[in-house]
Amino acid sequence: MTLKAAKTWFLRLLPVVLFFICYYCSQFYFESDGGSGKSPQPTVSLCHSYRMKRKWESLKLNMSRKTELFLKLEDFFWREHLSAEALPYGIKGSELLLLKVLAVTSSFTMPANIESLDCRTCAVIGNGFSIKNSSLGEIINKYDVVIRLNDAPVRGYEEDVGNKTTLRLFYPESASYNPGIHNDPDTLQVLVPFKQQDLRWLKEILYDEKRVRNGFWKPPPQIWLGRASQIRVLDPYFLRLTASKLLQIIPLQPRRQQKPVHPTTGILAVFVALNYCDVVHVAGFGYPESRNQKQPIHYYGKDTMRSMKNSYHDLNQEALVLKRLEDQGAILYLHPHS
Repeated sequence: MTLKAAKTWFLRLLPVVLFFICYYCSQFYFESDGGSGKSPQPTVSLCHSYRMKRKWESLKLNMSRKTELFLKLEDFFWREHLSAEALPYGIKGSELLLLKVLAVTSSFTMPANIESLDCRTCAVIGNGFSIKNSSLGEIINKYDVVIRLNDAPVRGYEEDVGNKTTLRLFYPESASYNPGIHNDPDTLQVLVPFKQQDLRWLKEILYDEKRVRNGFWKPPPQIWLGRASQIRVLDPYFLRLTASKLLQIIPLQPRRQQKPVHPTTGILAVFVALNYCDVVHVAGFGYPESRNQKQPIHYYGKDTMRSMKNSYHDLNQEALVLKRLEDQGAILYLHPHS
């Protein structure tokens, strides 16, 4: 073979060789859970059950994973698991409200096509400024389950945050009056009830009853266009365990002189994902330092750290927990972060 012919064959084979090199490098990258500077893809290669079990056990939460996320009518009386706590960590005192809500919402849990997966990949999308200009939209849309929070918009921000939404966790004060604007038609609207008024608000919406406006720190929508068939109520189990096991907020019920501290919807969503999914990737998490009061906190709107002044959350503790989850390989960020 002449030198010229050999050179021609080399140039033809070069793209194939480079492809296999890139492929095996990417597999090594995923298996090592490293490289927060790049955006990992959701891949079944991350779903080896022994690895995920080891990750879950490494959290040392002294508990088992729970994949039944929502309260169901057939479980209503909980005769074997009576709740000893009131909302937000139990249903004691709210049974009748729940009975009415669950009677008209769907009894189905997650979509069958997701329930049947051998491996579930999850992306939990926070509302933080860090996701702005990230161009993660196409990657986010590839996950089996995409969890979003409160009234965070999608339309107009698709390039950075994607437009797929499987679950949207919210409470009345954070509800968008028309969920159809920023959600898919089959998005599950998951109520996180922090207090009895939250369940009462949903009951009044579902039964078209007179709205009671007292008991909210911010007026919730008086007209809410969510469809009953897409509404779910998150089991308070998840908020209780997020607080007691993950954040170690003790006591759960503060003394009257103390200001209550509850998990944010974001850290709750991460805990839900850790229970339900085999692979959990996150984006848009983290707050600026508290001394930087003028720094935007969301990828949308104009809220700054000043708006978090009277927050019922321990943001420093949540940041430490997210860092620990990342260090233990339980979660992986889709973008660089501080």
